[in-house]
Amino acid sequence: MVSKARSRKYTNADEAFTALKGIYNTNIKYLRDQFDSFAEGNIPKDLIRACYPELTITTTTASRPDNRLSYGYVAKPGTYATTLTRPDIFDHYYREQIRLLIENHNAKVEVGLSETPIPIHFALGENFHLEQDLNQEQMAALPYLFDQPDLSAMDDSIANAYHVPKEGAAFPLALFTAPRVDISVMRLKHYTGTNAIHFQNYVIFTNYQFYIDEFIRIGHAIMSPTDDPVLRKERAAYTAFVEPGNKVIANKNLDNNKEKSGGASPHRMPQMPAYHLKRPDGTGITMINIGVGPSNAKTITDHIAVLRPHAWLMLGHCAGLRNSQALGDYVLAHAYSRNDQVLDDDLHPSIPIPALAEIQLALEAAVAQVTGYEGYDLKKIMRTGTVATIDDRNWELRTSVRQNRRLSQSRAIALDMESATIAANGFRFRVPYGTLLCVSDKPLHGQLKLPGMADSFYRTRVEQHLQIGLLAMALLRDIGPERLHSRKLRSFNEVAFQ
Repeated sequence: MVSKARSRKYTNADEAFTALKGIYNTNIKYLRDQFDSFAEGNIPKDLIRACYPELTITTTTASRPDNRLSYGYVAKPGTYATTLTRPDIFDHYYREQIRLLIENHNAKVEVGLSETPIPIHFALGENFHLEQDLNQEQMAALPYLFDQPDLSAMDDSIANAYHVPKEGAAFPLALFTAPRVDISVMRLKHYTGTNAIHFQNYVIFTNYQFYIDEFIRIGHAIMSPTDDPVLRKERAAYTAFVEPGNKVIANKNLDNNKEKSGGASPHRMPQMPAYHLKRPDGTGITMINIGVGPSNAKTITDHIAVLRPHAWLMLGHCAGLRNSQALGDYVLAHAYSRNDQVLDDDLHPSIPIPALAEIQLALEAAVAQVTGYEGYDLKKIMRTGTVATIDDRNWELRTSVRQNRRLSQSRAIALDMESATIAANGFRFRVPYGTLLCVSDKPLHGQLKLPGMADSFYRTRVEQHLQIGLLAMALLRDIGPERLHSRKLRSFNEVAFQ
């Protein structure tokens, strides 16, 4: 077993981060070295174990210097702690959260070793296939020699406000424990085909490949060299475009680009392929085709939430429910009717999911700028209202009387299968969220989604819709995370980490 590191207190965030990074890297190296020896046939006599680093703060003050703050402080006097992982991914995030704690409470933070073991699967990382290097006998012995993932240490009880600390234990500092983060990092690679380190702070979800095709075209264009000085400067804000398989296309407009082209497309596309237009500070855009349905929407947002993005948006198609709507009109969701059911056990359907002013204003401004419609004229092509999300793609085939009555009572103007799920998980995980949909059919009025009509519609509307989404993200980037992560998403006794 690796020796226990001595805990130390710090008043400097960079020094504290360096310490926790040192503990993590030392312990990961120990586990990997021991595993390599085991894979070569050397069977250890005792359990091989190393633990995550832990960050702790004890404060006697509950007040914060600025009551506008939504994170970076603890709710009441006491001792707070969290386990930490993957400093390679969370470098900037950890430094900033630690800095705010020290600054807002004028207190030292303590970095030491936790009692939470690092499962060997997580120590080896998302690029390692553990089973392929072991024979059947070694696989049988593995659980007795190395720590395995423990589901009881990686639930969402903190985020769901179910968590009650044991007597004498510290209060949580973050929504997610290190093992919970690690399992999501592993699953992001599985579901999206790209490593978590490539994910950006502004995420767009879509339910159609047409949007992804257009995003790929834009990404490739930005990476291409140009002699136009204005265009070159715009493109130079991005470092790389990353596709499934961790295929990196480095920006040729940068003289000293740290990103290097490499990798290859996978033989088989993942379930929810992700594409990343990267900026050096992580404020670029990640776009994911989540497919159709609330189950996929929950699955992917459960895992992206641990990366603490600054905003996520749903851009997709919907059924227009009003006769006054035309195909191609936009729907800006300001409320959600949750009939998806996948989050009912985590977030009761009676809990309202509020619209977030910053997101709403950015989306409306982007629609106006891209389409050229302003003020009252914007109503010609966009409606703001309730979006109903359902778990049955063939909802139109149900008996209409009861179903339509409920849709009418909720004042719904559009129906889809993902938006309320994404918004509800954003609310649950304190990630700013929004929805802008495009009407692709009107089944209540005889305009069904059929192959020929749908194909023609998609090709004429996708480019504009995506441009609106990209512009909205740029506007949100200008607002900044301090205003985006607002107090309206924080619970009574909230964790300090954003």
